[in-house]
Amino acid sequence: MDIRQLQYLAALAREKHFTRAASACNVTQPTLSGRIRQLEQELGVPIVERGQRYVGLTTEGERVLKWALHILDAWSSLHQEIEQFKQGRTQLAGRLALGVIPSALPMAARLTSTIQRQYPEVDIAVISQTSIEILRSLEEYTIDAGVTYLDNESIEGFISAPLYTERYCLFVHDESPMAKRATVTWAEAAQLPLCLLTPNMQNRRIIDNAFRAANTKPVPRLETDSVIHLYANVRHTGLAAIMPEYFFELLGPMPNIRAIPLRKPDVAHEVGLIAVDREPLPPLITAILDVIASMKATQNPSHAP
Repeated sequence: MDIRQLQYLAALAREKHFTRAASACNVTQPTLSGRIRQLEQELGVPIVERGQRYVGLTTEGERVLKWALHILDAWSSLHQEIEQFKQGRTQLAGRLALGVIPSALPMAARLTSTIQRQYPEVDIAVISQTSIEILRSLEEYTIDAGVTYLDNESIEGFISAPLYTERYCLFVHDESPMAKRATVTWAEAAQLPLCLLTPNMQNRRIIDNAFRAANTKPVPRLETDSVIHLYANVRHTGLAAIMPEYFFELLGPMPNIRAIPLRKPDVAHEVGLIAVDREPLPPLITAILDVIASMKATQNPSHAP
C-alpha cells in the first residue's frame, strides 16, 4: 500500500467517476483503476462496486475510505510541518479548505484575508455549508476547519476559537412602515411579509427559537439558502428579512435598506472556528488559531461586530 493508492481512492469517491478522478490525479484511467485494484488485493476486500460505470463503494470500501482520508490528512500535515522546519516557522504553505455557514461568509472574509497577509503561500478554499455539513466534513477530513455557531449545537470533540458574537436585525426597504423605528420586537417582525433562510440552516433554527420565545410563529413568503438572496429580496421585492447586524457595516452602503435591531427577546450567539481536536495539531490549524488570537487582541471593542 502507498499514498498514491489512497489518493486515487479519495479522488474516485469525490468525483464519482473513473475518468474525472484520473484527470484530477493527472494519471490515465487504467492507471487509477489498476492501482485501486492493487489496493483491494493487498487488503483482501472489495472496495469498489463493479459495473459498467462507477456505482459506489462497498461497505468495506466506505471504511477503507474513512481511514484513507485520515491517513492523507496526517500525511499532508506532516509535509507542512517538515516544510516549516526547512523554511522557518513563518514560511507556511499549503491549501486550507474552510467550511463556513452562510450567515458568516462575509465575516469569514476578514479571517481569510488576515491569514493570507500573514501566510501568502497558503491557498484557501471557502465552501458554504450548513453547520451539520461542516461537522460531517470535518469528521470525513474533506475540510480542514469550519466557521460555525459554537453555542447552539454540540461541538464535542472539536477545538474552537470564538470570532464574533452574532446579533440580529430586521432588514427592510426604506419605504416600509418599520423603516423609521429604532427597534422592532420579534413579535412585530412576525407579522411582516418575511423572507428567511431554509429550515435546514442553523441560523433559521435560531430565528425560529426567537419567535417561539416571543410566543409567535411567522409564515415566511420566501425561503432560500442564500443570504445574498435575502438581501436581494429586501431590495427588490419589499420583503423583510432577518440577518446578522454586522451585514450592514461589513457589506458597505445598502441603498434604500434599513437594518433595525430586534428586541424582546435579545438574541446573541457565538460564532467561531472549529477543527478536529487531535495531537499534534496540523500546522495550518495552529496558524489559524494564532491569527484569530491576534485579531481578537487588536480588535477595538467599540467596533466589534
